Amino acid sequence: MTNHPTTSSNPNRLVVALAYDGLCTFEFGVAVEVFGLARPEMGGDWYRFAVAAVDDGEMRATGGVRFTADGGLELVEQAGTIIVPGWRGMDAPVPDALCAALQRAHAKGARLLSICSGVFVLAASGLLDVKRATTHWRYTEALKERYPAITVLPDVLYVDEGTVLTSAGSAAGIDLCLHLIRRDFGTKAANMVARRLVVPPHRDGGQAQFIDKAVPELHEKARLGPLLDAMQADLSKSFTVAQLADMAGMSARTLLRRFEAATGTTPAKWLLLQRLSKAKDLLETSGLTIAAIAESCGLGSTANLRHHFREQFSTTPAAYRGRFSSTASARKSDSIFGKHDA
Repeated sequence: MTNHPTTSSNPNRLVVALAYDGLCTFEFGVAVEVFGLARPEMGGDWYRFAVAAVDDGEMRATGGVRFTADGGLELVEQAGTIIVPGWRGMDAPVPDALCAALQRAHAKGARLLSICSGVFVLAASGLLDVKRATTHWRYTEALKERYPAITVLPDVLYVDEGTVLTSAGSAAGIDLCLHLIRRDFGTKAANMVARRLVVPPHRDGGQAQFIDKAVPELHEKARLGPLLDAMQADLSKSFTVAQLADMAGMSARTLLRRFEAATGTTPAKWLLLQRLSKAKDLLETSGLTIAAIAESCGLGSTANLRHHFREQFSTTPAAYRGRFSSTASARKSDSIFGKHDA
């Protein structure tokens, strides 16, 4: 993960989602759900939403839906943020008119955000050249081969390059959209939207191909579930592999194998991520000193917290607090979040 300075706000609140024949329904639904619903609790400065048709006439979406849109590509050039919700196929050509519209909008200051295969639209427009990007793990090699000027990061949930943002698989689009809300309106607003969606406000982790079993089998859940709960209940406590194995009623070798199959990582790395997650929460919501946060999270010292924070998030605890604290008045810089540390 690398820290990347970027604009902290965009006064043009019009979000325009692209619609096209063969529309990816889930990805489009993410854009609508996050940006297209009325949210009076957010005040009068909240996003406005429109849909721009890439193709003429009636279009089809995955699942047998037929639809028309609010307008055409003229809406793209009015937008402050443009969302590309997937694409009809990584081999499907991107119309020249769409590329030109995106280029003009970006030159005017619009932010471009792709979900999953939508990265191929941004790549075709040339707006990802010499930038970092991600996409669904099935497409990363194709993206690297076809667009060598792009630095493809295969092990993150999303990448924020300031005015161009890309997400991994479909569900990672939710993470990226919440990240954008956090950039624009702060942590409290992002948490409120996440609560409405019934999703975590922020996920740490990489893409799904790194986890062999996303949900443990029932007999594993009975043993690993309480173990994970016990580890998380007291993050200041240290656990040896032998202690964890004894708690789970397994041999050390069996525990390590099954723990990684269930979580995608080792006990030590899993525990570190939980500690860092708690540290982020405290930095955002409490007035505790960084030394007190380090101690309460089981990281011991300020130096240790700073080391792991920089390694995982490429920023310092103080800088993170300045950016995301609910009481911070300054919004300074953003990072790539969601690195898989296994």
